[in-house]
Amino acid sequence: MTISKKYVDLIVDVTSNAAISASNFIGKKDKNLADQAAVNSMRAELNKLNIDGKVVIGEGELDEAPMLYIGEKIGNGKGLLVDIAVDPLEGTNFVANDMPGGLSVISIAERGNLFQAPETYMDKIAYGKNIPFDAIDLDFPIEKNLRNLSEVTNKNIKDLTVCILDRPRHKELISQVRSTGARIKLIPDGDVSAVIATSIDESGIDIYMGTGGSPEGVLAAAALRCMGGKIYSKLIYDNDDSFERAKKMGVLDKNQVFETNDLAKGDVMFSATGVTDGTLLKGVRIKNDSAHTHSVVMRSQTNTVRYIKAKHNLNIKMYRSYFK
Repeated sequence: MTISKKYVDLIVDVTSNAAISASNFIGKKDKNLADQAAVNSMRAELNKLNIDGKVVIGEGELDEAPMLYIGEKIGNGKGLLVDIAVDPLEGTNFVANDMPGGLSVISIAERGNLFQAPETYMDKIAYGKNIPFDAIDLDFPIEKNLRNLSEVTNKNIKDLTVCILDRPRHKELISQVRSTGARIKLIPDGDVSAVIATSIDESGIDIYMGTGGSPEGVLAAAALRCMGGKIYSKLIYDNDDSFERAKKMGVLDKNQVFETNDLAKGDVMFSATGVTDGTLLKGVRIKNDSAHTHSVVMRSQTNTVRYIKAKHNLNIKMYRSYFK
């Protein structure tokens, strides 16, 4: 069973509206207000849709987030049963400080097809299409993964670019990658867009490595399903309690490796809209009474990736009401 094509246009409206709402706080040093504006907008727009939606990746557990919390029912309750994964504002610090890379992101799939990931870290390795599935493995040494990638892409290792979140926990990973001679692109935040970039030739990123949030891993997997890329991941548990929470979500093995289809399966749709300029998308531009947006929307059934530039009349769409 597949999701109707009409939802492609509907979800890009959702991320566009959220991005415009968040854009009112670009450079204003308040990441919480920027995030809340995006959350309010996204929730309001989703509740207009003819869907019986359930949030599986959201702003946190019910006791942590009043809106778009994990398990929240979204939509008018009368339409298609869907799972919803959202990051209303990826890169809250980017937006607050007018830095590149702020995005509004959503993915939908039929009920049961998006992995409900616990709020924990996830070890990830992601790369683009046309790479044999057995060339890269989480359990391989860094040098072996890069040597294999070099061979299948016909690139010298020194010409490969590895994207890694700039975190103290990645000190050893960075050291090992440097020892191979490969290039490194360190990013301050935004590992959803970084993983997606591995499947975009123009990005210059060949592979993503390191630990990041598991919710972001699911969203990135949804995009890769549409683009032909791959991700391998493994949940990292701080203590027994975190594993017990994961077990309640269906995880039975602490060492389970989650592949792309484990995180996002079936007919998957994905949309992202830029808030600030980035590698993937341009940011929101406000001119007089109009907002200009740049979005990407994808569908796994057809492997279609469509970029959309849109002009929105701010006198008709009341974006500012979302953050009052």
